[in-house]
Amino acid sequence: MKLARVILFTGQMEAMSKFYGEVLGLKKIPSNEPGWREFAAGGARIALHSGPSSPGRKGPKIVFHAKDVAALRATLVARGAKFAKVRDGDPFCLCDGRDPDGNPIQLSNR
Repeated sequence: MKLARVILFTGQMEAMSKFYGEVLGLKKIPSNEPGWREFAAGGARIALHSGPSSPGRKGPKIVFHAKDVAALRATLVARGAKFAKVRDGDPFCLCDGRDPDGNPIQLSNR
């Protein structure tokens, strides 16, 4: 088995599409299905499904790999993303943020 996609339900389709497409720079996968948008994210896809979002206290976290976490964070913050400070430790470096619906995302070099 391998991961195919992560589906996030959202009541903010335009804001979420802009975030994953323009801010994070993921390529949108063409689809004619109403209420559905999908973005290529390396070995898997992130899909947005129209409907109420309800991120839990410890819901899923989407982690994006980055060789240089600080540099990627700076690029994404310049595009409007919100991330906490980079935590550079041994053996790995990471940085937490949230998408417009409050779903946790992370940049990590592991």
